[in-house]
Amino acid sequence: MASHKLLVTPPKALLKPLSIPNRLLLGPGPSNLAPRIMAAGGLQMIGPMSKDMYQIMDEIKEGIQYVFQTRNPLTLVISGSGHCALEAALVNVLEPGDSFLVGANGIWGQRAVDIGERIGARVHPMTKDPGGHYTLQEVEEVGDPGWGSGPGVAKDPGGHYTLQEVEEVGDLGWGSGPGVAKDPGGHYTLQEVEEVGDPGWGSGPGVAKDPGGHYTLQEVEEGLAQHKPVLLFLTHGESSTGVLQPLDGFGELCHRYKCLLLVDSVVSLGGTPLYMDQQGIDILYSGSQKALNAPPGTSLISFSDKAKKKMYSRKTKPFSFYLDIKWLANFWGCDDQPRMYHHTIPVISLYSLRESLALIAEQGLENSWRQHREAAAYLHGRLQALGLQLFVKDPALRLPTVTTVAVPAGYDWRDIVSYVMDHFDIEIMGGLGPSTGKVLRIGLLGCNATCENVDRVTEALRAALQHCPKKKL
Repeated sequence: MASHKLLVTPPKALLKPLSIPNRLLLGPGPSNLAPRIMAAGGLQMIGPMSKDMYQIMDEIKEGIQYVFQTRNPLTLVISGSGHCALEAALVNVLEPGDSFLVGANGIWGQRAVDIGERIGARVHPMTKDPGGHYTLQEVEEVGDPGWGSGPGVAKDPGGHYTLQEVEEVGDLGWGSGPGVAKDPGGHYTLQEVEEVGDPGWGSGPGVAKDPGGHYTLQEVEEGLAQHKPVLLFLTHGESSTGVLQPLDGFGELCHRYKCLLLVDSVVSLGGTPLYMDQQGIDILYSGSQKALNAPPGTSLISFSDKAKKKMYSRKTKPFSFYLDIKWLANFWGCDDQPRMYHHTIPVISLYSLRESLALIAEQGLENSWRQHREAAAYLHGRLQALGLQLFVKDPALRLPTVTTVAVPAGYDWRDIVSYVMDHFDIEIMGGLGPSTGKVLRIGLLGCNATCENVDRVTEALRAALQHCPKKKL
């Protein structure tokens, strides 16, 4: 017999059938699920420590090694979103007092800075306005990158500096201070970047550029030389800004300075070329819900032998038990030891992830990259035909999976997003973090990367521009 009367009655909403709209998800993720992946989500549960589940886990690991292009034995899935994988990487690699260099050209770099500070690392952000990217030279050359008013290398969306430009400027400033200023689409030479005395952001000295720039190899090398970080963070595909960060040469550069390279590929994986081993990436992570078309909630991660050595020789335990890679490596069969229980993995989500990796294996990575490249090029042409401006000026720096469009003058981005959703059942999104209010974001992810979907969303945008209120300028 119950000893107390129930104070809370059954919620009326839960006594009704679940109703889900039929919606085309063309934002930066999550994406629509492929039919085969949806079917996997309806399969029966099995024990998370059964030999059948271990077999599925091993197949998933092989799939991750394929899409990452790595032979790393320490390759596994984190039970959490891509954000959780970022945290797993940082809490396992960084110890209090470690020097941490961060390419912060969007929200994910900002988040890496936040997590690093919580760990107690000495964090050195290289801060940029939304839309920029870092080059090999920049990572090496940054003297004392700063966040906010501190020193650093600052760039506006899309441009880039060369070595000669930075080297030649005595004391560059942003705003009213001295500096090298360029119109949108301009660039600085390698020599200029090399010659800058003390680049800064905000009120401090720095190299100032209009939209279109990126950092050079030499700039980044200065940061490595001065701060001697144990880890460098870069975002391969910055979903908040639509920038694709070049990666060739960064791994080699980092290793020359005894630094590990950590790369976020959550929104780029499967949509653009990425070669973990050949590009010298030490830690690579991604998410399930973007171009893989699987449900959110699982993330992929892999560690090089150098990264493993750093984690396994820690003087302190990682702050998180749930994300302790030693435990996870054992549970995922990465250490050739009998598997021990760590946590209850999301079995059904792993079925779906397994099928998503199977689909891309059947298609072939190079075919997937080509699909996204061609769909993005078609989208860019259709958008420009509407008179819309692409946020990232340089075509080589545009992320093929997520396109950012400058909010057209006179419009409220929220009106456009709402109109497209309400009248066409298509989801696109506005900006995120530093790009909030500046852009519309359109995602072509996995099975959604088709010319048919491009036609649908551009026609919806055409209607929105005709019907949404526009202020007089």
